[in-house]
Amino acid sequence: MKITELHRLFLQNKGVSTDTRKIEENSIFFALKGENFDGNLFAIQAMEKGASFAVVDKIVTPHEGLIKVDDVLQTLQKLANFHKKYLNIPVIALTGSNGKTTTKELINAVLSKKFKTVATKGNLNNHIGVPLTLLSMDSSTEIGIVEMGANHLGEIASLCEIAQPDYGYITNFGKAHLEGFGGIEGVIKGKSELYNFLKEKEKTIFINSDDAVQIRQAQGAKTYTFGENSAADYPVHFLSTDPFVKMTFENSTVQSQLIGKYNASNIAAAIAIGAYFEVPLSKITNGIEKYVPANNRSQIIEKGTNRILLDAYNANPTSMAAALENFNGLKSDKEKALILGDMFEVGEHSRREHQEIVNTLKPLNFKEIFLCGENFSLTIEGPKITKRFRTFEDLKHYLSEHPILNSFLLIKGSRGMRLERVLEII
Repeated sequence: MKITELHRLFLQNKGVSTDTRKIEENSIFFALKGENFDGNLFAIQAMEKGASFAVVDKIVTPHEGLIKVDDVLQTLQKLANFHKKYLNIPVIALTGSNGKTTTKELINAVLSKKFKTVATKGNLNNHIGVPLTLLSMDSSTEIGIVEMGANHLGEIASLCEIAQPDYGYITNFGKAHLEGFGGIEGVIKGKSELYNFLKEKEKTIFINSDDAVQIRQAQGAKTYTFGENSAADYPVHFLSTDPFVKMTFENSTVQSQLIGKYNASNIAAAIAIGAYFEVPLSKITNGIEKYVPANNRSQIIEKGTNRILLDAYNANPTSMAAALENFNGLKSDKEKALILGDMFEVGEHSRREHQEIVNTLKPLNFKEIFLCGENFSLTIEGPKITKRFRTFEDLKHYLSEHPILNSFLLIKGSRGMRLERVLEII
């Protein structure tokens, strides 16, 4: 079946499904394959649960609702690409080492005050998530906001070919996914694939003018700048963070519900992009101020005698260092404590990067420091109060017998560490 025919069928039905546990009535099921599953085996079940058709690349049991293609994933991606061109709406693409999901949510919070927007749900930002985001847009959508994640070279370029973005922004270039990118220069090269695509297509790039790497990587492109520099197209200024970030734009104060100076550039990007799309200042301010982070991202939680800054969604050397710097600077009437978990996908740099984090703790004044994970357990020295645990179960056992009390506690680690489980103990 040609993509044009499949798209016509798609428009006549109710979106797409890829999971038989979440089948929407009258949707088209795409039988994707993974390391441990084969969607082709569930195609009939998907239609029994309400799907109108199933796209497969292997027919297990004949059925009149099956649509046979050479490759289901490629067909999903081609359909998403065709659908984007069919809608002919502006799409903003975002990538970066840190803060891309928060920035995407902030941009959506601002632009949705004026436009009908569709944005990536959660962090569904890969070769499957990007097509699904595009296919969730319809004729009523006015602006699409697509997050793009990557852990090796070529991924962002591939996602750009699918989404065909009209605008783009890279939050930053940090020490994330070093294992896949092969080092910081690989990170810069990989993330800049977004800029390269936009330059080639003569599209628009939003630039944080306070980031010299962004400026360098976007040379020769059509850009709109924002930042502390008064010469920027959209000057946005950081005021304070204690604990929530406060900014100024066009003589107005914007009080966010986000913690950490590292979020200032994320807020500034949303303000500037809102201004570019002529969202009224009052609505920009309202969008930023009403946004509350969730999903273990910089959440303040009061539990028992403790105040907790939960930032356990993810971690890499850059975001970990920024979180520690911010936490150390926060005012508190309680003594401060840390629970830090391993940073994943750091590759051959892992031993050094975990040790550098421990080294940064030496001059800081914390009541207790708990390090959890294989990599942190191998570190040496650091503050005398540091306690190391190879596994979460070891940490759990210790805390159950030695509870943390009357503390302001930062919890941060990579997603795989699932450090939010600490909340069940303390």
